Amino acid sequence: MDKRLPTLLLLSVFVVATCGLIYELIAGTLASYLLGDSVTQFSTIIGVYLFSMGIGSWLSKYFDKNILSWFIQIEILVGLVGGTSSTLLFLLFESIASFRILLYGLVSLTGILVGLEIPLLMRILENRYEFKDLVSRVFTFDYIGALLASLIFPLLLIPYLGIVKTSYLFGILNVLVALIVCANFRKEIRGAKYLQTASIVSIAGLLAGFIYAETITSFSESLSYNDTIIYSKSTPYQRIILTKRGKTLRLFLNGNLQFSSDDEYRYHEALVHPGLSALPEAKQVLVMGGGDGLAVREILKYPQVKSITLVDLDKGMTSLFQNNSMLIKLNQKALLSPKVKVINADAFSWVRSQKDKFDFIVVDFPDPSNYSVGKLYTNSFYKLIKEMLQPDGIIVVQSTSPYVAPNSFWSVNKTLESVGLHTVPYHNYVPSFGEWGYIMAMNKAYYKKPETFVPGLKFISKGSLDQMFYFPKDMSRRETEVNKLNNQVLVKYFEEEWSDVL
Repeated sequence: MDKRLPTLLLLSVFVVATCGLIYELIAGTLASYLLGDSVTQFSTIIGVYLFSMGIGSWLSKYFDKNILSWFIQIEILVGLVGGTSSTLLFLLFESIASFRILLYGLVSLTGILVGLEIPLLMRILENRYEFKDLVSRVFTFDYIGALLASLIFPLLLIPYLGIVKTSYLFGILNVLVALIVCANFRKEIRGAKYLQTASIVSIAGLLAGFIYAETITSFSESLSYNDTIIYSKSTPYQRIILTKRGKTLRLFLNGNLQFSSDDEYRYHEALVHPGLSALPEAKQVLVMGGGDGLAVREILKYPQVKSITLVDLDKGMTSLFQNNSMLIKLNQKALLSPKVKVINADAFSWVRSQKDKFDFIVVDFPDPSNYSVGKLYTNSFYKLIKEMLQPDGIIVVQSTSPYVAPNSFWSVNKTLESVGLHTVPYHNYVPSFGEWGYIMAMNKAYYKKPETFVPGLKFISKGSLDQMFYFPKDMSRRETEVNKLNNQVLVKYFEEEWSDVL
């Protein structure tokens, strides 16, 4: 055996491990983007992927001859399947009924091929090292490669390349391993010329996919949205899509509509003014979530407010609404106001470290569709923000639809009450979303409805406010559980109630 082969193949283990975990992370992330519920998607993807790797490892015993040649062929196949899978999933998401079959089929095929690689490499190297040295070296490179993948995927690959480019890049790396091994050890490989040509053609195809990844992504996303996509970006936290039809702008996060410029004022006026209009002396305001600046726009209509602190996890979101001319016009330069301080941080962690007190707190997080967001609706979180509230202050929480998801809505209400806050639930109609709910919470037991409001509002008035506090029978209060960190019952309610609608 050529002395270079062991070293080269051990380096191949490193590349193989890195690529294999990247494909797994891509599948989980893409499933979360397209299907929602990141915990379920990642859990099932990881389970299927690892099970498939086990099948691949078991199948490796049937490869008795020309193992180096088989290894090269499998590397080419892994590169092609793993490199193109994200494109196939994006393109076919809207056009096939059994999307999950395709998703798990591709995950299984990739896992089987990856599961074949390490056993074949170990058999190629078994005559070069003692068994204990072979195992320690192979698995050392394997685990280091996995660590590298887990670090660069969220920090570098998704923010700067996106899912599709990342898939093609690591597909190229897989096939490049095959080409390098084939080129260096032609004499020991049956059909080396054919394999070398196949590797070059595969790399060329994957490179073309990498170069045209933005075009592919834009085309596949255009199949999922009725309006023209004018902005798209993957951040470490979410996929941001902005669409436009005529004068109407719509923002989507991970495929879920966040607002339409046609009627967002109904949502944001209802979120802010019932509470803030009842606090004529309010000076310090905190907004958690709301990285679009639209709630801040409403708050800035109160001249007595001296400072607004906005805490939003995603810098990509707040930067977009600070720099895009159309969005700056929509939020009326709210995030550029000298009164506004933007902090990009995890709200739970940030609240734990704060000693400041606020007169008015707006909690404008996305719906609790997964556990990472659901923690921001728990009694643990509400205890923390209660400590930040001035004695006469008000908290307002967006609380999903009391019509479509009444258990979810009243669970939020009960969770706020469980930490000693007095609540005032209310709702209004937003055409893009239907009937929507909000809950005011305060230390005092009495809420005085404001008689007047700041000028220039399109929706809120004394008459409309009276209607917002009335709940008909189909939205009336019901008994639910308190949402806690250790049960996340709200996420379960939300999934059950919205599953037939989304």
